Amino acid sequence: MPRIDLPSGNRTTPRRTALISGASIAGPALAFWLNRYGFEVTVVERADALRGGGYPVDVRGTALEVVRRMGILPRLRDAHIDLRRLTFLDEDGGEVASLAPHTVTGGVAGQDLEVPRGELTRALHTAVRDDVEFLFGDSIDTLDTLDRPDHGVDVTFRRGGSRTFDLVFGADGLHSHTRRLLFGPEEQFHSYLGHCFAGFTMRNTLGLCRETVLWNAPGRAAALYAAGDNADEVHAFLNLTRPTPPFDAFRNPAAQRALLTEAFAESAWQIPEMLTALHIADDLFFDVVSQIRMPRWSNGRAALVGDAAYAPSLLTGQGTSLALVGSYMLAASLAARDHTTGFAAYEHDTRAFVTLNQDQAGKGAATLFPATARALEQRNRGLRELSTIPPQKPGRPAHSALTLPEFTDVA
Repeated sequence: MPRIDLPSGNRTTPRRTALISGASIAGPALAFWLNRYGFEVTVVERADALRGGGYPVDVRGTALEVVRRMGILPRLRDAHIDLRRLTFLDEDGGEVASLAPHTVTGGVAGQDLEVPRGELTRALHTAVRDDVEFLFGDSIDTLDTLDRPDHGVDVTFRRGGSRTFDLVFGADGLHSHTRRLLFGPEEQFHSYLGHCFAGFTMRNTLGLCRETVLWNAPGRAAALYAAGDNADEVHAFLNLTRPTPPFDAFRNPAAQRALLTEAFAESAWQIPEMLTALHIADDLFFDVVSQIRMPRWSNGRAALVGDAAYAPSLLTGQGTSLALVGSYMLAASLAARDHTTGFAAYEHDTRAFVTLNQDQAGKGAATLFPATARALEQRNRGLRELSTIPPQKPGRPAHSALTLPEFTDVA
């Protein structure tokens, strides 16, 4: 890890204190950088322990430099899944095209990483656990939003007790509780992208190995994703195009299963087996494909980072990378500035990068989840051409469109 110059001068000056809500990806990453810049950091997480499992995540472009500077790049390279094939199927289960994943995603083979989500969260936690305070099994209950010159943010916790911090940060995901406390209901910032999806694990009856197989019909998609060699289980994924979100199903697993079963009834390929697995899965995850778009990411002495501020959706493949880059930029912006100036710099220096990556969602939808028969045929025609014609070298991709500032002496 490169040398980091911390504030010198009067070492008796009290360290600024920071509370971060969320211990998944953005939270520990932000804690790491704030600690390196001299903050005394506390991370609160409602789960009783680190959350493992989940779909593999991508670390690409500028985010690779972030994890390199954190010193965890070698560990993540060891955990790299190295997905080798992405196969597209038509509605009858026939092969449309089988391609190297980077041909479709625009990534860089040999550089970009795809790692189990749990492995990334463990690497981030290990990098910072000895330097910051973690409070598992708890969450923020209330916080004040008054920005007083000589007083921090008064916070009460769900399990009881209260503390005051100089700054508070929400890194608690798409459905952020911190964002609701600071800015109001999620609906005013939530941009629904026309799809809902479910993920779960099932037996690897096809013997898939380091590959993804994606089946498409107009407005419907199903995928099986084998992350390892000869894995006994695969990640299963069902996606459905809907004009409005299925609000009645969000907290009702039975309604989720019924919705998906009806939508995929009489479908070909492995769909019947997937629906059977859906009904017995104990790890079902259901949500809508959406983004968070906000006019500002801070309110007084508090700010948001990662999905809580600017979730780009799974259609971009950039949620994890934006969380890592945003955390770095937020900490760097506060290193030698008061919170008002620092939050303004964070937004000024990071927003264009965030917006550029969020805008990639349309391309992702057209490739992964065509909603109409015409769009699906156009997609398939393009895939067949990709399989026979070498792709053109792209310009600077969205995921690499920001150059990180270097560390400087903030004394």
